[in-house]
Amino acid sequence: MTLLLLLIWTSPVCWSQDPDRFREEVEQLVQVNDSLWDQNQETIIFTGSSSIRTWENLQSEFPSYQIINSGFGGSHASDLLFYAAELILRYQPRKVFIYEGDNDLSEGKRPGKILKHINAILARIWLNYPGTEVVLISAKPSIVRWNRRRAFKRLNRRFKRMAKKQPNIGYVDVWTPMLSGKKLKKDLFIEDGLHMNQKGYELWKQAIDPYVK
Repeated sequence: MTLLLLLIWTSPVCWSQDPDRFREEVEQLVQVNDSLWDQNQETIIFTGSSSIRTWENLQSEFPSYQIINSGFGGSHASDLLFYAAELILRYQPRKVFIYEGDNDLSEGKRPGKILKHINAILARIWLNYPGTEVVLISAKPSIVRWNRRRAFKRLNRRFKRMAKKQPNIGYVDVWTPMLSGKKLKKDLFIEDGLHMNQKGYELWKQAIDPYVK
């Protein structure tokens, strides 16, 4: 199993964007999180793109746990793979929540390519911390990306299948509670039609809460 994970991790990865564009933001994140992190406490990491980054009250939402928010806006799964050491491994996590795929899909990446990067992230985590549980948060619906909903649903099905096949992977469905029937709940978003308001995050909190424990 270890050899398989190593092969996944070390196989060539093509970065369609230059991950170095996040260098300064990641360095700032590390400074902030280093100042907050108590290495003597178990750590739960939330990481991924801007839907995580802008969830500013994560720690107060889950006060019984030490939460590290290492989300960085605009990121793709390939970017998180590139910065996995700084944003995930550095904090010796007991559990990791990942939200990636939203930006990837909006720029035309196929679910299979996203899954390749996610698998490589998992491999890096488990090589360093074999018992760590990783929870994949489904790609969310949004007003501005509603026209790509079929691709989003395909990715979410792939995430769900991954979680069923592997014991250390969880899957949180935030897609379904953000809909009313087949229609999007538009009151969950700020003016840009992409990012969520407090009402949207309250739905996420309810969906994620059982997986934090």
